Amino acid sequence: MAPRPGSNSIPGNKPAPSTEPLKQSVAGCMRAISGEPELEVVYSGDRPGLSGLSARLPDPSRKVSAREIAITRGLSDSMALRLACHDAKVHAKHVPVGSDARAIFEAIEQARCDAVGARRMQGVADNISVMLDERYRKAIAPDINSREEAPLQDALALMVRERLTGAPPPDSAVKLVDMWRDWIEEKAGSDLDKLVATVEDQVTFAAGTRDILRSLDMADELGEQDQQDDPDQTEDEGQNEESETGAEDQPDTGEQEAAPQDMEMSGDEQEAGETEAAEADFDDLADQDMADDAEEPGESDRQDHPFSNKPPVSDYRVFSTQFDETIHAEDLCDSAELDRLRGFLDKQLTHLQGAVARLANRLQRKLMAQQSRAWDFDLEEGLLDTARLTRAVTDPMSPLAFKQERDTNFRDTVVTLLLDNSGSMRGRPITVAATCADILARTLERCGVKVEILGFTTKAWKGGQSRESWIGAGKPPAPGRLNDLRHIIYKSADAPWRRARRNLGLMMREGLLKENIDGEALLWAHNRLLGRPEQRRILMMISDGAPVDDCTLSVNPGNYLERHLREVIEEIETRSAVELIAIGIGHDVTRYYRRAVTIVDAEELAGAMTNQLANLFDDEADQALAHRGRRRAGRGR
Repeated sequence: MAPRPGSNSIPGNKPAPSTEPLKQSVAGCMRAISGEPELEVVYSGDRPGLSGLSARLPDPSRKVSAREIAITRGLSDSMALRLACHDAKVHAKHVPVGSDARAIFEAIEQARCDAVGARRMQGVADNISVMLDERYRKAIAPDINSREEAPLQDALALMVRERLTGAPPPDSAVKLVDMWRDWIEEKAGSDLDKLVATVEDQVTFAAGTRDILRSLDMADELGEQDQQDDPDQTEDEGQNEESETGAEDQPDTGEQEAAPQDMEMSGDEQEAGETEAAEADFDDLADQDMADDAEEPGESDRQDHPFSNKPPVSDYRVFSTQFDETIHAEDLCDSAELDRLRGFLDKQLTHLQGAVARLANRLQRKLMAQQSRAWDFDLEEGLLDTARLTRAVTDPMSPLAFKQERDTNFRDTVVTLLLDNSGSMRGRPITVAATCADILARTLERCGVKVEILGFTTKAWKGGQSRESWIGAGKPPAPGRLNDLRHIIYKSADAPWRRARRNLGLMMREGLLKENIDGEALLWAHNRLLGRPEQRRILMMISDGAPVDDCTLSVNPGNYLERHLREVIEEIETRSAVELIAIGIGHDVTRYYRRAVTIVDAEELAGAMTNQLANLFDDEADQALAHRGRRRAGRGR
């Protein structure tokens, strides 16, 4: 009997086991635990996380092991318990304002949510234990040698979990906890004991957590409002508190080498919290700038027009740019290795190249059709229109007997493809992205459109030389970005495709793909486009997730990189002539970009890229047609 269409079986072999029953079982458990029957569960290669009523979990492998199942269930249980046991408004009211205290507060709150489920269901307790062990193992927690390398919030969260559930720290995190245990017990041991009786009451538990922070000499980070639950507090004050802290509301349950307490926020909290927090920060800084300006004689204190050249205020900082690099692909490895990697790329996607080529040819036909010779008629000057010779004889004074060849609207165009080279793109996504970029570059080049292909990642995992410099400087607070950027030029706009073809094979190199800091990469690609002479400039971002750099996020607010990305996107979309579009692979980028599309599978990338570019050129053609229509109407009058 022939195999069913779409099955993974190979003639002569047993059918590959399906993971659908596991996915459905996990999704059903999440809905039951969370109490949210409308909860959507998506499985992808993107970083696990929770956004509103949409949960993202790692896609199980074909031959899934018992440990992998336990890890996936641990992630799902932790997210479901967050939905069931966490009140965002209560959290926003009590969360500290200082970054270090806030990180500890977030971590302990997640530990409380996990403990509620673990105390009631042994299966949940076992799943979360395996998940935490895997998380800290990937974070290289067993290799730490000093307190400086052991995050205090992780140690406290695990000690709180130990108090609430009786479960010891996972094997991979024992060393981390032992680094801090004696110091924490001496200062706040009695406060930790008091939390046990309040685990079901978030308000009382939050107050107890703040007592722990005071005992740890962090009272100065609690903020002016010491959370006395004033019943006369106005609604506006409550909103202000939420705007300052809502963006930090949800730690992440991400498994892929993420900081343990970096769970993503729910959709409403994330959209509202981040936006309000950013606006609050900008308002404070803007007010301060205006006050400073008012002190100088002769300076006007009026606000700039929204579309002036004054850049928006941002609190994003970079600790050091000394170790960043912008490098051509051919400089990262020798020619022989590039040839080998290119051959490997071609071999991986032999069957996909045909489908991508057909889509690219369709795009080429559309562009060439617009590029074909076309004329404007009934003009007062130009070449004599032979079809109007009769009119010229019967009415020699007729002024509309000429024609002129129409200019091509899109010929003077450059397109930049900016590819996310992060570790989560490893495997199929980066292979498909490289092939699509290769074929589209060749297609657009045939149509007279110049193409630049860029990639972005970091030089190291969890910080590089920048982090070492920060440690050597005594770890000043709020250092900003703490990793070394690596921006890669695979193909410059002026380089012909045949010379840059093999460079794309570099994406197949083991160890190249690391962290992703999207905001600075987008600025880099945008500034390169601004230096181009072409009249029309298009920037396409291809990514599979939000910006992530564990080193930076461990010492800054949890939404630090994402907030900067939003600022950069806003600046480009509202102030720049560059046209920005984005494609998200398994990640919703429509919440960041105005013109964007999200695809579930990497195989859909070719179609998404060609459709987005085709739509851009169609829009341009429609605008040109409307402009010519207005000109004709004006002449008719």
